[in-house]
Amino acid sequence: MKNSVTILVAILLLSGCTTVSNWFKDEEEIEIQTLPPLQNQFESKVLWDEEVGDGIDNYFSRLRPAVGFGKVFAADREGIITALDPETGDTIWEIDVSTRSTRSYIGNLYGLFPGRVSAKVSGGLTLASNTLYVGTENGLVYAINQEDGEIKWVADVPSEVISAPAVDAGIVVVNTVAGILLGLDSTDGSILWQTESDVPPLTLRGASAPAAANGGAIVGLASGRLRVSIIDSGLTAWEQVIAKPAGATELERIVDVDSAPVIFGGNIYVVSYGGALSSVELRTGQVVWSREYASYRNVTIFGNRLFVTDNNSNIYAIDRRNGVELWSFSELRRRNLTSATPVGEYIVVGDKFGFLHWFTQSEGEYVSRLAIGDDDQDEGIYVEPVYQDGVLIVQTRDGVISRVSVP
Repeated sequence: MKNSVTILVAILLLSGCTTVSNWFKDEEEIEIQTLPPLQNQFESKVLWDEEVGDGIDNYFSRLRPAVGFGKVFAADREGIITALDPETGDTIWEIDVSTRSTRSYIGNLYGLFPGRVSAKVSGGLTLASNTLYVGTENGLVYAINQEDGEIKWVADVPSEVISAPAVDAGIVVVNTVAGILLGLDSTDGSILWQTESDVPPLTLRGASAPAAANGGAIVGLASGRLRVSIIDSGLTAWEQVIAKPAGATELERIVDVDSAPVIFGGNIYVVSYGGALSSVELRTGQVVWSREYASYRNVTIFGNRLFVTDNNSNIYAIDRRNGVELWSFSELRRRNLTSATPVGEYIVVGDKFGFLHWFTQSEGEYVSRLAIGDDDQDEGIYVEPVYQDGVLIVQTRDGVISRVSVP
């Protein structure tokens, strides 16, 4: 009997922690976590990784790195903002925009010693005109010199900022969860104008990141509409319905446009959680075509292809000219896939278990994957990778920033 127990323990140890941990998971969770067989057609690898603060923990966030000016910029929710060398991952500069309390806060109890109060960084990062822009759930917008991390100004806005600002014509456009869109002076952060939109009783925890181009500020609304405002004044140029509420309950009637509008070739491409992917003329607001796809993730574009990750983690490639579906992939459903990032002739998505998945743009062939995290949702990839200037950067939920090689 003693020998049998010893053998059983040895088998468990040899099989690793995954087998033991699976005892605590139901069959559905194990099924989701099981990846389809794949023979990698190429091998990507992590070139370096660095920890930036404590990440975002289990909070909802679209906090995403930025690449530009020969640096990689990243932040954590608490308030650490840093610039890294893209070749080595070494820190170039680092600042902390959190505040210090006269007493610490642990769990639901106040302690006796001074502590750190989270900045709740959630909106950003945006690079423009030698400046890094960051928003917070505390209603603050920071403008930071990208060269040395010096704070140029801090603006106090009426509500939470949980999406990245946009910048054009010397104006910083900020969207808030309260449906207030603001134009800030890029030189000092003063509020130049603000407009408000109706927010339904029940909405997603999210807000569309605005786009700014051609003298307009473009933003999706929680009411399922797309609005273009004149960037100099904030006056509405036009507003178009993308998705209409339907259903008997408030939950069924959620139609938020939480994705960032994509501007390409005189058209705006946007998708709604309520089930509509649309191409809209930038100048007139007229709908060119609309198709039934539902997503709160950002639409991405490369050439004539749009890429959409829907609410169930199905991936689609769609012809941007007419809305015709080119291909789809559904074998990674419910893994909470990110938006697709175009990288050369491929697209890459991350998932909540810390894997990167590569597909060909032309056919949607699943060609490679790479483990970034530790097959743990605490180390999962929650926002799409960033590809800029030949550099692919991935951020995990626990604050690890990685540069990944590209084929």
